[in-house]
Amino acid sequence: MNLSRKKNIYLSTFILVTLFTLTGCAKGQTNQAETTPRDMSAGVVKIDGSSTVFPITEAVAEEFGAVNPNIRVPVGVSGTGGGFAKFIAQETDINNASRPIKDEEAAKAKEAGVEYIELKVAYDGISVVVNPNNTWVDRLTVEELKKIWTPDSTVKMWSDIRPEWPADEIKLYAPGTDSGTFDYFTEEINGKSGAIRSDFTGSEDDNVLVQGIAGDKNALGFFGYAYYEENKDKLKIISIDNGSGGVIPSFDTIKDGSYAPLSRSVFIYVNKDALARPEVKEFVTFYLEIAKDIVSDVGYVALLDDEYTAELNLIE
Repeated sequence: MNLSRKKNIYLSTFILVTLFTLTGCAKGQTNQAETTPRDMSAGVVKIDGSSTVFPITEAVAEEFGAVNPNIRVPVGVSGTGGGFAKFIAQETDINNASRPIKDEEAAKAKEAGVEYIELKVAYDGISVVVNPNNTWVDRLTVEELKKIWTPDSTVKMWSDIRPEWPADEIKLYAPGTDSGTFDYFTEEINGKSGAIRSDFTGSEDDNVLVQGIAGDKNALGFFGYAYYEENKDKLKIISIDNGSGGVIPSFDTIKDGSYAPLSRSVFIYVNKDALARPEVKEFVTFYLEIAKDIVSDVGYVALLDDEYTAELNLIE
């Protein structure tokens, strides 16, 4: 075989080997790309705020985590006001709120450059409750509630409300001052947000209030309807008379507004910049898509389908 022919054979062999090698590498790279999923979901969605809205958001977060295990969704409870402070400081992406944002909070958010979207997620009724061993109270008027809770109240004994009731000291329990429930109740009953007597046991954790009332025959307190529903075997709910007879909070009376004046809307507030992150938008979308079922399961009243659809369109 002459040298020229041998060179041609060697050259052809080299070209074939090179082609096979390059093809194999390319194939390996293609397979690797095909078998390695693109993780677009990893991240953290930080939430804090209202203890009233907490059961809804926590339940949504658990369902979301089941289908999006790469996304962490920690949900804190600092009360609506405490949550807004963190939200405005951009420590959180979402704030649970059992009342609309206050003017001064909105001004602070604007000053901090925080733009947000308000999303109504459910209806709730503030429940007024006593210990199950309380046999004398079944109904309170709005005026009697004001008499009990006003800042200058002289009510100490049950008999101070109605003389036929026992001359036993009332032990009062209420949400803490950072709670949206506290703000709403004081505004509706006492005419001014934050206006209330000082001698009560307060907590942003409604479970603390439940335990206190369940353990004291002379206790009286208030918190969100869902916490009564969850603990109805330990508590006795009181009907509220707004001038048309006593009405007990229920899904129907909260939804139709006849449980007045203690029916209200509850919200989540979403930071607009955070919403640009795929994990946050994915979570909020998921929230609104399953809210109707979750809300009912945890003891609240769901919005109409059209209302949830309108909010989904809003975040888009």
